[in-house]
Amino acid sequence: QVQLVESGGGLVQAGGSLRLSCAASGRIFNSWIMGWFRQAPGKEREFVAAIRWSDGSTYYADSVKGRFTISRDNAKNTVYLQMNSLKAEDTAVYYCAADRSAPLVVVVKDNYDYWGQGTQVTVSS
Repeated sequence: QVQLVESGGGLVQAGGSLRLSCAASGRIFNSWIMGWFRQAPGKEREFVAAIRWSDGSTYYADSVKGRFTISRDNAKNTVYLQMNSLKAEDTAVYYCAADRSAPLVVVVKDNYDYWGQGTQVTVSS
């Protein structure tokens, strides 16, 4: 069993930056995908970014491409989401998640096995 704990959320002005962290309590295996999702009030939870633990391949939603960067620290079992040029529409609860199944498709939230508790990101315009 793996527990995921997010941190780093907060209130920031539009155009600003935040870095989210996701620390895993147990081992992350090379076959895993680590992802970030977000959910705004009244909306479905949506894919933001993912990273393949084995080789560091990254994947992004079109809405964040060029502004957000996902990265990992294997030694610390931690995934990061660097968010730059934040917009009001980025306001949401951000969740870290892990998919154990070595998937080819990384954007489907139902495929993920473990989830963190979420961290609030609020961008004021």
